[in-house]
Amino acid sequence: MKKYQCPCGYEYDPELGDPDNGVAPGTAWEDVPADWVCPTCGLDKDSFAEM
Repeated sequence: MKKYQCPCGYEYDPELGDPDNGVAPGTAWEDVPADWVCPTCGLDKDSFAEM
C-alpha cells in the first residue's frame, strides 16, 4: 500500500494506520475517513501527497 505525506512531514503508513485517532492498522488511504486530520498539524486529508 502507498504512503502519503503531509506538508508538515507526517507520513501516513497504511500498515500502521493512526489508531490513536480512530484509523486501524491496515486501513488503506482511500478508506481513511474524509474528516480525519493530520495528527501532527491538523491539516485535512486533501493536503496529503502520495509518496
